[in-house]
Amino acid sequence: MNVIELPPQVALVQMMTGYWISQSVYVAAKLGIADLLRDGPRTSEEIAAACQAHPASLYRLLRALASVGVFAEVDSTRFGLTPTADLLRSDNPGSMRALAIMYGEEQYRAWGDALWSIQTGSPAFDRLFGASYFQYLADHPESGATFNTAMTGWSAQVASAVVETYDFSDSGMVVDVGGGHGTLIAAILATHPHMHGILFDLPYVVASATQFLTASGVVDRCQTLSGDFFEVLPSADTYILAQILHDWDDNHSRTILQNCHAAMSSSGRILIIELVIPVGNEPFLGKLLDLHMLMLLTGRERTEAEYRDLLDSAGFRLTRVIPTSSGASLVEAVRR
Repeated sequence: MNVIELPPQVALVQMMTGYWISQSVYVAAKLGIADLLRDGPRTSEEIAAACQAHPASLYRLLRALASVGVFAEVDSTRFGLTPTADLLRSDNPGSMRALAIMYGEEQYRAWGDALWSIQTGSPAFDRLFGASYFQYLADHPESGATFNTAMTGWSAQVASAVVETYDFSDSGMVVDVGGGHGTLIAAILATHPHMHGILFDLPYVVASATQFLTASGVVDRCQTLSGDFFEVLPSADTYILAQILHDWDDNHSRTILQNCHAAMSSSGRILIIELVIPVGNEPFLGKLLDLHMLMLLTGRERTEAEYRDLLDSAGFRLTRVIPTSSGASLVEAVRR
């Protein structure tokens, strides 16, 4: 298939106006439009009445989103789901609705001060909201719930890729550090009946995890513990850090890794699940996510060499980096 290369001015306009699409997706997610179409196409008037929107304006939104493959105008003013729009359904096991809402609210506003972050190297979020991102989530339960739901949706996509890629057969006890509602550890335990696990996160996060672990059929083999991963971690032979280290600078990340090192058995290992930045100019989501971390937090995405150095400074030896079908990679390391 021949790839049509856009003229530079057209390509640049598409880049400059990218937020038009992202904010349109946010509005559709916030209004729950995909949920309203789960039983089949409806007119824009019917959808507007159901989600309390201005009918003519909602039609314009749906028409624009249909032009980029989110929803489809099946006939005049009637819209239905596409495979992309289906991911915005809240009852989809891999739902990305909360992710779209999370990206479209406070995080979107932080990007409005991107120039300041690039000039200073500090998170625009802190300047805009007067608190660090995670403190803000703790102080604003609705935003915190959206974040946790969004991470659960992301974990559902990564979990299947992890269990089909990595062999946990010689692990006895695994700790999912900062594991949220338990999506990843539940998938691992369900695939390996001999294993036991510990879901470790902040108290308000793990409080709602038991119901999910029960529904997943692994609650009898998975303990939930609350705490701070900057302090003490429970003992195990395998530790998982899934999109944890990219939230933190090297000093804080080293502390987390050192706490894993201190708690693990002598034959222990650690698995870091992150977007590992490749060298070269090819497009890669992690290069943009790295900027996102700058807007929100003190963290960053890292290359394989940077993970090697970070792990070495915490007493680990990087053994291999395993790509997965999700785009994330498994960075495996053992105690030195």
